[in-house]
Amino acid sequence: MATQTVLLVEDEESFVDALTVGLKREGFRVEVARDGLEALNRFDLVQPDVVLLDVMLPKMSGIDVCRQLRKRTQVPIIMVTAKGAEIDTVVGLEVGADDYITKPYRMRELVARMRAVMRRVSTERGSSPAEIDGSILEVGDVSLDPDEHVVRVRGELVQMPLKEFELLHLLLANVGRVLARETLIDRVWGIDYVGDTKTLDVHIKRLRAKIEDEPSDPKRIVTIRGLGYKFERSR
Repeated sequence: MATQTVLLVEDEESFVDALTVGLKREGFRVEVARDGLEALNRFDLVQPDVVLLDVMLPKMSGIDVCRQLRKRTQVPIIMVTAKGAEIDTVVGLEVGADDYITKPYRMRELVARMRAVMRRVSTERGSSPAEIDGSILEVGDVSLDPDEHVVRVRGELVQMPLKEFELLHLLLANVGRVLARETLIDRVWGIDYVGDTKTLDVHIKRLRAKIEDEPSDPKRIVTIRGLGYKFERSR
């Protein structure tokens, strides 16, 4: 199997040294960028299999780097945040990060998360785990075309990152049915997902902002307390 490449974007030398040694021991090739602008330049040269991206960087923040990368690639990105920096976590997920990890962290957990997101993306490139079939789904004024990767709400085109699209696809394909949180995470993020459920909650919030008339009082994607979510049938 070919060696997988990690683009490590980190400006603290102590972390760079420790991670480089630890990741190489795990069989990864490690390329380093020490600021946000260098990360964008190095990405094109290195073509990594996964990006480990610190939020706090010189010249350009990790959030902005993630936003720029997501415009041109689906390579998995794991954000590294400071302990307790929940806002960084939420924003990182909103702009397209696949997962996040909080400093300080254990090497074993980091490697597990890296391998999990790489497996998920590899699966998605073949066939999406959320894909039901190729039929266009329509519920009320929401329509989704899985082949064209197009969503329309009230006739207007709505742009969605891959994970939001997959989550909406799964909900629409099971309209009227309650889908457990664990089911949604397994189908969209993979059964080997090792993060917490905050990722799902953030994506549900983002979907509601795009398809609900009143996102704070959702009528389409509703929460079933203690169970999960369902997409309500059109009335």
